[in-house]
Amino acid sequence: MTFEPGTPPAAAATDDHVLATWLATTAGERLLQVRGEGLEGRELKDAGDRAAHELLMQLLAEHRPGDSVLSEEGKDDKARLSSERVWIVDPLDGTREFSEVPRDDWAVHVALWQDGDLVAGAVAQPALGETFNTGTPPVVPPSTAERPRIAVSRSRPPEFVHALAKEIDAELVPMGSAGVKVISVARDLTDAYVHAGGQYEWDSAAPVAVARAAGLFTSRIDGSPLEYNQDDVYLPDLIVCRPELAERIVAFVKEHGVTSAG
Repeated sequence: MTFEPGTPPAAAATDDHVLATWLATTAGERLLQVRGEGLEGRELKDAGDRAAHELLMQLLAEHRPGDSVLSEEGKDDKARLSSERVWIVDPLDGTREFSEVPRDDWAVHVALWQDGDLVAGAVAQPALGETFNTGTPPVVPPSTAERPRIAVSRSRPPEFVHALAKEIDAELVPMGSAGVKVISVARDLTDAYVHAGGQYEWDSAAPVAVARAAGLFTSRIDGSPLEYNQDDVYLPDLIVCRPELAERIVAFVKEHGVTSAG
């Protein structure tokens, strides 16, 4: 089955926020198509990764031919280190959840790094029909929960987060996809996402860009800044939370440290 992407909005020619949103949304539509082709398990995961990556590479080459690209599914071209503009993409974040139809906690990440920082980004959640972006960032409502909620991995919740939850009287909310966890804070489904133990730049670049645009706090686990387009793309930990929780979370981690992945 072929897939013909639509025409991007006219504003995408000059507006990186609009282009990022269109790219993530379009790749998400392609993934929904792949999901409906009757594949299962590893075959479905591989087909999704490949289809979304190839489409994003095609569209970026067409619409931003002078920019560099760092993709989870592509070869790391170190020429990006001397580029002024680098697109950092995760064509399918939450591959496991993508393969477990009808789960909706998987995403497409598209971010733009320029001159030292993230300047645009979009996180599509195709199964929800939503794309969260920096052009029209989410408006984070006041928390509706009586206790803080911390998003954690479905399969590998880190041990220290259990201690953190006890310290701040929080409940843990398991879900897939790093991007979905970050966006859950902006959607008032959770109040924080605290991760340690293994991620790469493409896992967090677009979600962090959107979170920042929405006014949320973002940092490394020790409170230091998140930096992108580095020679080593391993970026193992992060905190994304409501600003009012940041000081308590960072202080806890500094005092107690971290002990395992999640």
